[in-house]
Amino acid sequence: MGEVAKQRQAAAAADTSASEWAGASGPGPQQPFLAADVGGTHARIGLVVGDANGPRPVSVLHYHRYGCAEWSGLAAMLQDFVGQLAGTPHAALRDELRHCAVACAGYVLDDAIVNGNLPWPVSIREIRDGLGIRQLVVINDFQALAYATQFVAAEETRPIIDATLPPASGPVLVMGPGTGLGSAVLLPGRPRAQVLATEAGQVSLAPGNEREIEILRLFRRERAHVSFEDALSGPGLLKLYRALCELRGSPARLLTPAQVTGAALAAGDPAASEALEVFCGLLGSFVGDLVLLYGACGGVCLAGGILPQIQPFLLSSSFAERYFNKGVMRAYLQQVPVRLIEHGQLGVIGAASWFLDERPGA
Repeated sequence: MGEVAKQRQAAAAADTSASEWAGASGPGPQQPFLAADVGGTHARIGLVVGDANGPRPVSVLHYHRYGCAEWSGLAAMLQDFVGQLAGTPHAALRDELRHCAVACAGYVLDDAIVNGNLPWPVSIREIRDGLGIRQLVVINDFQALAYATQFVAAEETRPIIDATLPPASGPVLVMGPGTGLGSAVLLPGRPRAQVLATEAGQVSLAPGNEREIEILRLFRRERAHVSFEDALSGPGLLKLYRALCELRGSPARLLTPAQVTGAALAAGDPAASEALEVFCGLLGSFVGDLVLLYGACGGVCLAGGILPQIQPFLLSSSFAERYFNKGVMRAYLQQVPVRLIEHGQLGVIGAASWFLDERPGA
Protein backbone atom coordinates (compact mmCIF):
# COMPACT_ATOMS: atom_id res chain seq x y z
CA MET A 1 0.00 0.00 0.00
CA GLY A 2 1.18 3.55 -0.69
CA GLU A 3 1.25 6.76 1.28
CA VAL A 4 -1.96 8.49 2.35
CA ALA A 5 -2.00 10.98 -0.50
CA LYS A 6 -1.32 8.23 -2.99
CA GLN A 7 -4.09 6.09 -1.55
CA ARG A 8 -6.55 8.94 -1.88
CA GLN A 9 -5.61 9.18 -5.53
CA ALA A 10 -6.16 5.45 -5.90
CA ALA A 11 -9.60 5.78 -4.33
CA ALA A 12 -10.22 8.75 -6.59
CA ALA A 13 -9.51 6.53 -9.58
CA ALA A 14 -13.22 5.78 -9.51
CA ASP A 15 -13.78 9.44 -10.32
CA THR A 16 -11.22 9.24 -13.13
CA SER A 17 -13.03 6.21 -14.45
CA ALA A 18 -16.36 7.97 -14.13
CA SER A 19 -15.10 10.72 -16.42
CA GLU A 20 -14.19 8.06 -18.96
CA TRP A 21 -17.69 6.67 -18.67
CA ALA A 22 -19.20 9.91 -19.89
CA GLY A 23 -20.43 9.07 -23.36
CA ALA A 24 -19.33 5.43 -23.03
CA SER A 25 -21.32 2.45 -21.86
CA GLY A 26 -19.98 -0.49 -19.90
CA PRO A 27 -20.18 -4.11 -21.01
CA GLY A 28 -23.63 -5.46 -21.76
CA PRO A 29 -25.26 -8.10 -19.54
CA GLN A 30 -23.78 -11.00 -21.53
CA GLN A 31 -20.65 -9.29 -22.82
CA PRO A 32 -17.42 -10.78 -21.41
CA PHE A 33 -14.65 -8.45 -20.29
CA LEU A 34 -11.26 -8.60 -18.58
CA ALA A 35 -10.62 -8.15 -14.87
CA ALA A 36 -7.20 -8.07 -13.21
CA ASP A 37 -6.04 -8.07 -9.60
CA VAL A 38 -2.46 -6.76 -9.46
CA GLY A 39 -0.49 -7.34 -6.27
CA GLY A 40 3.15 -6.95 -5.37
CA THR A 41 3.92 -10.62 -6.00
CA HIS A 42 1.15 -11.97 -8.23
CA ALA A 43 -1.24 -10.65 -10.85
CA ARG A 44 -4.48 -12.55 -11.30
CA ILE A 45 -6.38 -12.11 -14.56
CA GLY A 46 -9.80 -13.39 -15.50
CA LEU A 47 -12.20 -13.38 -18.41
CA VAL A 48 -15.52 -12.63 -16.73
CA VAL A 49 -19.15 -12.10 -17.61
CA GLY A 50 -22.12 -10.85 -15.63
CA ASP A 51 -24.24 -13.61 -14.09
CA ALA A 52 -27.53 -12.32 -12.69
CA ASN A 53 -28.70 -15.80 -11.70
CA GLY A 54 -25.57 -17.17 -10.06
CA PRO A 55 -24.30 -17.06 -6.47
CA ARG A 56 -21.98 -14.25 -7.53
CA PRO A 57 -22.73 -11.37 -9.91
CA VAL A 58 -19.97 -12.49 -12.28
CA SER A 59 -18.79 -15.82 -13.60
CA VAL A 60 -15.11 -16.41 -14.29
CA LEU A 61 -14.82 -18.05 -17.71
CA HIS A 62 -11.02 -18.30 -17.80
CA TYR A 63 -8.39 -17.49 -15.17
CA HIS A 64 -4.62 -17.40 -14.79
CA ARG A 65 -2.19 -16.27 -12.09
CA TYR A 66 1.10 -14.62 -13.08
CA GLY A 67 4.30 -13.94 -11.14
CA CYS A 68 4.86 -10.18 -11.48
CA ALA A 69 8.65 -10.41 -11.42
CA GLU A 70 8.58 -12.70 -14.46
CA TRP A 71 6.92 -10.14 -16.75
CA SER A 72 7.72 -6.69 -18.09
CA GLY A 73 4.33 -5.28 -17.13
CA LEU A 74 0.60 -5.80 -16.87
CA ALA A 75 0.09 -5.11 -20.59
CA ALA A 76 2.33 -8.07 -21.47
CA MET A 77 0.44 -10.34 -19.06
CA LEU A 78 -2.93 -9.26 -20.43
CA GLN A 79 -1.72 -9.88 -23.98
CA ASP A 80 -0.53 -13.34 -22.98
CA PHE A 81 -3.84 -14.03 -21.25
CA VAL A 82 -5.85 -13.03 -24.32
CA GLY A 83 -3.53 -15.20 -26.42
CA GLN A 84 -4.33 -18.17 -24.16
CA LEU A 85 -7.98 -17.91 -25.15
CA ALA A 86 -7.08 -19.35 -28.57
CA GLY A 87 -7.05 -22.82 -27.02
CA THR A 88 -10.34 -22.43 -25.16
CA PRO A 89 -14.04 -22.32 -26.08
CA HIS A 90 -13.74 -18.52 -25.77
CA ALA A 91 -11.34 -18.08 -28.69
CA ALA A 92 -13.86 -16.07 -30.71
CA LEU A 93 -13.91 -13.39 -28.01
CA ARG A 94 -10.26 -12.38 -28.41
CA ASP A 95 -11.02 -9.55 -30.82
CA GLU A 96 -14.18 -8.42 -29.03
CA LEU A 97 -12.81 -7.46 -25.59
CA ARG A 98 -13.35 -3.74 -25.04
CA HIS A 99 -13.51 -3.35 -21.24
CA CYS A 100 -11.10 -4.04 -18.41
CA ALA A 101 -11.35 -3.53 -14.64
CA VAL A 102 -8.08 -3.42 -12.72
CA ALA A 103 -7.69 -3.78 -8.95
CA CYS A 104 -4.31 -2.44 -7.90
CA ALA A 105 -2.61 -0.82 -4.94
CA GLY A 106 -1.09 2.50 -5.87
CA TYR A 107 -2.35 5.61 -7.59
CA VAL A 108 -3.17 6.96 -11.03
CA LEU A 109 -0.65 9.47 -12.36
CA ASP A 110 -1.36 10.69 -15.89
CA ASP A 111 -1.13 7.54 -18.03
CA ALA A 112 0.21 5.18 -15.34
CA ILE A 113 -0.97 3.28 -12.31
CA VAL A 114 2.02 3.65 -10.00
CA ASN A 115 2.53 0.96 -7.37
CA GLY A 116 5.60 1.10 -5.11
CA ASN A 117 5.52 -2.68 -4.61
CA LEU A 118 5.69 -3.47 -8.33
CA PRO A 119 8.88 -3.60 -10.40
CA TRP A 120 7.13 -1.65 -13.16
CA PRO A 121 4.38 0.94 -13.65
CA VAL A 122 1.12 -0.01 -15.33
CA SER A 123 0.59 1.95 -18.54
CA ILE A 124 -3.08 2.56 -19.30
CA ARG A 125 -2.28 3.67 -22.84
CA GLU A 126 -0.19 0.55 -23.51
CA ILE A 127 -3.04 -1.70 -22.44
CA ARG A 128 -5.58 0.17 -24.53
CA ASP A 129 -3.39 0.28 -27.62
CA GLY A 130 -2.16 -3.30 -27.31
CA LEU A 131 -5.55 -4.90 -26.73
CA GLY A 132 -7.97 -2.42 -28.25
CA ILE A 133 -9.51 -1.72 -24.83
CA ARG A 134 -12.00 1.16 -24.87
CA GLN A 135 -12.56 1.42 -21.11
CA LEU A 136 -10.06 0.67 -18.37
CA VAL A 137 -11.24 1.43 -14.85
CA VAL A 138 -9.14 1.25 -11.68
CA ILE A 139 -10.11 0.27 -8.14
CA ASN A 140 -7.93 -0.19 -5.06
CA ASP A 141 -6.91 -3.82 -4.54
CA PHE A 142 -8.35 -4.21 -1.04
CA GLN A 143 -11.42 -2.25 -2.06
CA ALA A 144 -12.02 -4.96 -4.68
CA LEU A 145 -11.29 -7.74 -2.21
CA ALA A 146 -13.70 -6.26 0.34
CA TYR A 147 -16.39 -5.90 -2.32
CA ALA A 148 -16.03 -9.58 -3.16
CA THR A 149 -16.44 -10.78 0.44
CA GLN A 150 -20.18 -10.18 0.30
CA PHE A 151 -20.33 -13.12 -2.13
CA VAL A 152 -18.24 -15.50 0.02
CA ALA A 153 -20.11 -18.17 2.00
CA ALA A 154 -19.00 -19.02 5.55
CA GLU A 155 -18.03 -22.54 4.50
CA GLU A 156 -15.52 -21.04 2.07
CA THR A 157 -13.62 -19.45 4.97
CA ARG A 158 -11.65 -20.81 7.93
CA PRO A 159 -12.46 -19.69 11.48
CA ILE A 160 -9.77 -17.96 13.52
CA ILE A 161 -12.04 -16.63 16.29
CA ASP A 162 -15.64 -17.78 16.63
CA ALA A 163 -18.19 -15.32 17.99
CA THR A 164 -20.48 -16.01 20.93
CA LEU A 165 -23.43 -14.87 18.80
CA PRO A 166 -24.13 -14.83 15.05
CA PRO A 167 -22.48 -11.78 13.48
CA ALA A 168 -24.60 -8.66 13.37
CA SER A 169 -25.48 -6.92 10.13
CA GLY A 170 -22.94 -4.17 9.90
CA PRO A 171 -19.53 -3.14 8.57
CA VAL A 172 -17.08 -5.91 7.71
CA LEU A 173 -13.35 -5.31 8.13
CA VAL A 174 -11.17 -6.87 5.42
CA MET A 175 -7.45 -6.65 5.98
CA GLY A 176 -4.29 -8.63 5.60
CA PRO A 177 -0.51 -8.62 5.26
CA GLY A 178 1.28 -9.46 2.05
CA THR A 179 3.86 -7.38 0.23
CA GLY A 180 2.17 -4.50 2.08
CA LEU A 181 -0.65 -4.25 4.62
CA GLY A 182 -4.03 -3.73 3.01
CA SER A 183 -7.27 -2.74 4.69
CA ALA A 184 -10.80 -1.85 3.62
CA VAL A 185 -14.28 -1.84 5.14
CA LEU A 186 -17.40 -3.21 3.46
CA LEU A 187 -20.45 -1.08 4.30
CA PRO A 188 -23.67 -3.00 3.63
CA GLY A 189 -26.43 -0.97 2.04
CA ARG A 190 -29.13 -0.76 -0.59
CA PRO A 191 -29.29 -0.89 -3.52
CA ARG A 192 -25.67 -2.03 -3.19
CA ALA A 193 -22.86 -2.14 -0.68
CA GLN A 194 -20.15 0.49 -0.56
CA VAL A 195 -16.50 0.06 0.33
CA LEU A 196 -14.28 2.39 2.32
CA ALA A 197 -10.67 2.02 1.15
CA THR A 198 -8.33 2.92 4.00
CA GLU A 199 -4.68 3.57 4.77
CA ALA A 200 -4.93 1.84 8.15
CA GLY A 201 -1.61 0.11 7.56
CA GLN A 202 0.14 3.48 7.84
CA VAL A 203 -1.10 4.03 11.41
CA SER A 204 1.79 4.37 13.87
CA LEU A 205 2.94 1.05 15.29
CA ALA A 206 1.71 0.63 18.87
CA PRO A 207 3.79 -1.82 20.94
CA GLY A 208 1.91 -3.90 23.47
CA ASN A 209 4.75 -5.16 25.67
CA GLU A 210 8.39 -4.48 26.58
CA ARG A 211 9.77 -6.66 23.79
CA GLU A 212 7.81 -4.75 21.18
CA ILE A 213 9.01 -1.46 22.68
CA GLU A 214 12.59 -2.67 22.17
CA ILE A 215 11.78 -3.58 18.56
CA LEU A 216 10.19 -0.20 17.95
CA ARG A 217 13.34 1.53 19.20
CA LEU A 218 15.40 -0.37 16.65
CA PHE A 219 12.93 0.38 13.86
CA ARG A 220 13.04 4.08 14.71
CA ARG A 221 16.73 4.21 13.89
CA GLU A 222 15.78 3.93 10.22
CA ARG A 223 12.79 6.29 10.11
CA ALA A 224 10.91 8.66 12.40
CA HIS A 225 7.48 7.24 11.55
CA VAL A 226 7.12 3.50 12.06
CA SER A 227 3.81 2.11 10.81
CA PHE A 228 2.06 -1.18 11.40
CA GLU A 229 2.94 -2.06 7.81
CA ASP A 230 6.62 -1.83 8.80
CA ALA A 231 6.03 -4.95 10.90
CA LEU A 232 2.89 -6.56 9.44
CA SER A 233 3.97 -7.41 5.90
CA GLY A 234 6.41 -9.75 4.20
CA PRO A 235 9.24 -7.18 4.40
CA GLY A 236 8.06 -6.35 7.92
CA LEU A 237 8.40 -9.96 9.07
CA LEU A 238 11.99 -9.97 7.84
CA LYS A 239 12.63 -6.70 9.71
CA LEU A 240 11.18 -8.22 12.90
CA TYR A 241 13.50 -11.20 12.51
CA ARG A 242 16.58 -9.02 12.01
CA ALA A 243 15.66 -6.82 15.00
CA LEU A 244 15.20 -9.86 17.22
CA CYS A 245 18.51 -11.33 16.08
CA GLU A 246 20.16 -8.08 17.15
CA LEU A 247 18.40 -8.12 20.50
CA ARG A 248 19.39 -11.76 21.00
CA GLY A 249 22.97 -11.17 19.90
CA SER A 250 22.69 -13.83 17.21
CA PRO A 251 23.52 -13.62 13.49
CA ALA A 252 20.63 -13.04 11.05
CA ARG A 253 21.12 -15.97 8.68
CA LEU A 254 17.69 -15.93 7.03
CA LEU A 255 17.39 -13.64 4.02
CA THR A 256 13.73 -13.69 2.91
CA PRO A 257 10.30 -13.59 4.56
CA ALA A 258 9.61 -17.10 3.23
CA GLN A 259 12.74 -18.40 4.96
CA VAL A 260 11.68 -16.79 8.22
CA THR A 261 8.21 -18.31 7.98
CA GLY A 262 9.58 -21.73 7.05
CA ALA A 263 12.08 -21.74 9.91
CA ALA A 264 9.41 -20.63 12.40
CA LEU A 265 6.95 -23.31 11.31
CA ALA A 266 9.69 -25.93 11.56
CA ALA A 267 10.78 -24.58 14.96
CA GLY A 268 14.28 -24.50 13.55
CA ASP A 269 15.33 -20.98 14.50
CA PRO A 270 14.44 -19.33 17.85
CA ALA A 271 14.63 -15.80 16.42
CA ALA A 272 12.36 -16.76 13.51
CA SER A 273 9.84 -18.35 15.88
CA GLU A 274 9.84 -15.26 18.08
CA ALA A 275 9.50 -13.00 15.03
CA LEU A 276 6.42 -14.86 13.83
CA GLU A 277 4.95 -14.81 17.35
CA VAL A 278 5.49 -11.04 17.59
CA PHE A 279 3.96 -10.71 14.12
CA CYS A 280 0.81 -12.59 15.19
CA GLY A 281 0.52 -10.70 18.46
CA LEU A 282 0.78 -7.32 16.78
CA LEU A 283 -1.73 -8.43 14.18
CA GLY A 284 -4.26 -9.47 16.84
CA SER A 285 -3.89 -6.15 18.63
CA PHE A 286 -4.23 -4.16 15.41
CA VAL A 287 -7.26 -6.11 14.17
CA GLY A 288 -9.01 -5.51 17.50
CA ASP A 289 -8.26 -1.79 17.25
CA LEU A 290 -9.68 -1.60 13.72
CA VAL A 291 -12.85 -3.47 14.69
CA LEU A 292 -13.48 -0.87 17.38
CA LEU A 293 -12.51 2.03 15.13
CA TYR A 294 -14.88 1.06 12.31
CA GLY A 295 -17.59 -0.60 14.41
CA ALA A 296 -17.07 -3.77 12.36
CA CYS A 297 -19.79 -5.80 14.03
CA GLY A 298 -20.31 -7.72 10.78
CA GLY A 299 -17.04 -9.55 11.29
CA VAL A 300 -13.44 -9.63 10.12
CA CYS A 301 -12.05 -11.28 7.00
CA LEU A 302 -8.29 -11.81 7.11
CA ALA A 303 -6.65 -12.05 3.70
CA GLY A 304 -3.25 -11.48 2.11
CA GLY A 305 -0.54 -13.85 1.02
CA ILE A 306 1.01 -14.69 4.41
CA LEU A 307 -1.79 -15.80 6.74
CA PRO A 308 -3.06 -18.89 4.86
CA GLN A 309 0.48 -20.29 5.09
CA ILE A 310 0.72 -19.87 8.87
CA GLN A 311 -2.82 -20.71 10.00
CA PRO A 312 -1.82 -23.39 12.57
CA PHE A 313 0.80 -21.06 14.05
CA LEU A 314 -1.69 -18.17 14.08
CA LEU A 315 -4.24 -20.25 15.99
CA SER A 316 -1.74 -21.20 18.70
CA SER A 317 -0.19 -17.73 18.93
CA SER A 318 -1.14 -14.74 21.07
CA PHE A 319 -3.35 -13.40 18.26
CA ALA A 320 -6.65 -14.07 20.08
CA GLU A 321 -5.32 -12.88 23.45
CA ARG A 322 -4.20 -9.59 21.95
CA TYR A 323 -7.40 -9.24 19.89
CA PHE A 324 -9.55 -9.43 23.02
CA ASN A 325 -7.23 -7.32 25.20
CA LYS A 326 -9.27 -4.12 24.90
CA GLY A 327 -10.46 -3.63 28.47
CA VAL A 328 -14.20 -3.10 28.79
CA MET A 329 -14.62 -3.70 25.03
CA ARG A 330 -13.72 -7.38 25.35
CA ALA A 331 -17.40 -8.36 25.47
CA TYR A 332 -18.03 -6.43 22.25
CA LEU A 333 -15.16 -8.18 20.46
CA GLN A 334 -16.40 -11.58 21.60
CA GLN A 335 -19.39 -11.02 19.31
CA VAL A 336 -17.26 -10.27 16.24
CA PRO A 337 -16.01 -13.36 14.36
CA VAL A 338 -12.63 -13.41 12.65
CA ARG A 339 -12.27 -15.65 9.60
CA LEU A 340 -9.52 -16.36 7.11
CA ILE A 341 -10.21 -16.18 3.39
CA GLU A 342 -8.11 -17.42 0.51
CA HIS A 343 -7.31 -14.59 -1.88
CA GLY A 344 -7.59 -16.71 -5.03
CA GLN A 345 -9.96 -15.20 -7.57
CA LEU A 346 -11.65 -12.84 -5.11
CA GLY A 347 -9.81 -9.71 -6.26
CA VAL A 348 -10.80 -10.41 -9.86
CA ILE A 349 -14.40 -11.07 -8.84
CA GLY A 350 -14.49 -7.93 -6.68
CA ALA A 351 -13.09 -5.66 -9.40
CA ALA A 352 -15.47 -7.06 -12.00
CA SER A 353 -18.51 -6.90 -9.70
CA TRP A 354 -17.74 -3.34 -8.68
CA PHE A 355 -17.35 -2.37 -12.35
CA LEU A 356 -20.74 -3.83 -13.24
CA ASP A 357 -22.45 -2.16 -10.30
CA GLU A 358 -20.89 1.26 -10.84
CA ARG A 359 -21.13 1.50 -14.64
CA PRO A 360 -23.62 3.98 -16.12
CA GLY A 361 -27.16 2.70 -16.04
CA ALA A 362 -26.45 0.09 -13.36
